[in-house]
Amino acid sequence: MSLATANDTDRLIDEFALMRKEGPLTRQLLQEPGGFGLGMIPNGCKPDSTTKMVCGFCSTGCSLNVHLKEGEAVGLTPATGDPVNVGMACPKGWEAVSVLDSPARATTPLLRRNDRLEPVSWDNALTTFAERIKAIIAEHGPDSVAFISTGQIPTEEMAMLGALAKFGMGLRHGDGNTRQCMATAVVAYKQAFGFDAPPYTYQDFEESDMIVLVGSNLCIAHPIMWERVLKNKRDPDIVVIDPRCTETAMAATWHLQIKPKSDLALFYGVANILAERGWLDESFIERHTEGVDDFVKHVAPYNLDRVSHETGLESTAIETFARFIHERERTSFWWTMGINQSYEGVRAAQSIINLALLTGNIGRPGTGANSITGQCNAMGSRLFSNTTSLFAGRDFTNDAHRQEVAETLGIDVDLIPSTTSWDYATIMENVLAGKVKALWVIATNPAHSWINQNACRDILSRLDFLVVQDSYVDTETAKSADLVLPAAAWGEKEGTFINSERRLGVIKRVKQAPGQALADFSIFKLIAHYWGCDDLFREWTSPEATFQILSRLSKGQPCDISGVEDYRMIDDAGGIQWPCPEGSPPSLANQRRLFEDHAFYTPSGRARFKFEEPKPLSEPPDDHYPLILLTGRGTSAQWHTQTRTRQSAVLRKLYPQQIYVEINPIDAKELNLEADEWVSVESRRGRVKARAFLTNSVQPGQVFLPMHYEPVNRLTDAVFDPYSRQPSYKACAVRVGPWRVHHGV
Repeated sequence: MSLATANDTDRLIDEFALMRKEGPLTRQLLQEPGGFGLGMIPNGCKPDSTTKMVCGFCSTGCSLNVHLKEGEAVGLTPATGDPVNVGMACPKGWEAVSVLDSPARATTPLLRRNDRLEPVSWDNALTTFAERIKAIIAEHGPDSVAFISTGQIPTEEMAMLGALAKFGMGLRHGDGNTRQCMATAVVAYKQAFGFDAPPYTYQDFEESDMIVLVGSNLCIAHPIMWERVLKNKRDPDIVVIDPRCTETAMAATWHLQIKPKSDLALFYGVANILAERGWLDESFIERHTEGVDDFVKHVAPYNLDRVSHETGLESTAIETFARFIHERERTSFWWTMGINQSYEGVRAAQSIINLALLTGNIGRPGTGANSITGQCNAMGSRLFSNTTSLFAGRDFTNDAHRQEVAETLGIDVDLIPSTTSWDYATIMENVLAGKVKALWVIATNPAHSWINQNACRDILSRLDFLVVQDSYVDTETAKSADLVLPAAAWGEKEGTFINSERRLGVIKRVKQAPGQALADFSIFKLIAHYWGCDDLFREWTSPEATFQILSRLSKGQPCDISGVEDYRMIDDAGGIQWPCPEGSPPSLANQRRLFEDHAFYTPSGRARFKFEEPKPLSEPPDDHYPLILLTGRGTSAQWHTQTRTRQSAVLRKLYPQQIYVEINPIDAKELNLEADEWVSVESRRGRVKARAFLTNSVQPGQVFLPMHYEPVNRLTDAVFDPYSRQPSYKACAVRVGPWRVHHGV
């Protein structure tokens, strides 16, 4: 039964049947489950009932009970008894349904004419899409078109996009916005463990004797994970390592307030103490790691005096931290963007991994070197988006991998590119260089979120053709588009997400998409039809059919999900963590910690120590720009570029509407600034007007801006980690002064 009436359904089908001038699409295609986002009640649900689904905001993957009335979602409550959130939800989760009802929703295709976006039919939009991109490729070659994917849509949609773009349309280059948040962790794990493998389960929060949070404001960024910390009955030490005194640091038992980007020096110094004093798990190291001797030699020069000078910490604090790691039976290390978004983030992440390996804190309850993911489906993107990595963690340059994928999909291996895609930064650089002429952006907002915003917007303006596929038309990127394709949002389509602890969760269609908006999966299917490559996707009939394809692609890989039968199995289990190979006992499906057998995914089966000398700040403060800018989460009611959270009246009441900058009172006095005064925050790239918030949460010489406000990335410096190519958002040089002085007001 449809959420729409039978007459409405027939009307929509008839409208879509007229889309193709050369001949209508079949009613069978239009009516199939998941086909065109018409909004079906979840299987087995009555019109007035409750169904369970995973939240669509962050990577925590909370389970929500969505309440239906006459077949349409009218509200929700957090699911009790769930292995992730155990009956809790953050403000964003509570408002997940309300943000769907927004006047800013994209409801019809829009095409730019005479410098204005005007409504057009789907037929016009997709004919334009295919004709213009084919013309650009014909004139400039296959490198002239690229796409930017996302960590916000279901895994099946990401996979369909990656297969369509790479195998069907012949595009060579595409990346995801997960490059901005998780690329560092991906590369760090691959180099150390042999595969992108966060090893933990959330139960580890409750089973640790010491929880070390590095560059992570868990209270704000992942509040449900913080609730799991609070459920720990082992009276753990909670150590926060962060330049800023965050909400998490205030609630911790111990805050190590280091200088910005001094993580490597600290962790190398701690490793040196552990080695010098014989506080190593020699048995674990000998049996399950490689490279320890070279690592111990590398950290030997990091004595207490040096590390104290470079980090700004007292020697006794560093020594005590090392001793605690040694004395506690179960230490877990956790990090997020404070580590990942750095010009040396990969080696910083690996310096944390090294400590876990030195002390055998991996593969046991309450341990691990644990990267916390950002977006709701960044893990799905990392494994199955088919952008810079081939499906299920394979390599485009590996002939055997390409052959495996070709045989699994039943396609010609020559359709699969044999070269690795350009990463996000390189795509943008090649737009600037005139090599990329068209860009297809799906469910992301680079005009707000990409580093050095002014340069980014200039780059986007140089494109011959910018296509934005999104659920909202008020994003900064959509406003600049040549073509907007309206997409259904979370709750208006179906599929799976993979959360931070590798757990698959199901999303369901509990509300009808507004206007003519379609599920991204349906848009990709239509594009395949208009492009003329839909024969390749005969088996990709629905999201769940696509899930079965991904299951086959994963078989034998570390992320094997071939034992997951269908969506109902995931739903009934409360989510299933990978790996879940065929024949896995059901008892293992709910909590699966990696490396309990201490077998890693490297050729030797051993984890690797990775290290190198730290580099200085890419843009240190000087006489002209004497302060260091830090950026990060604002409140638990905000999310990324606020595309969705600003649509909720409730959430808008929970955070400041005006951008503010945190300044230490000592600096404010020196600069003659008053609390709540309008000030100018200026870098070499741009300036921002913000309210001054005087607080000791930032150290003298530093200021902090929440990343959610649109102007912030005017300031950030476009430097990148050399291994992950992730932008370094967290530290650049700025100056602050009264707005009236700077602008003559």
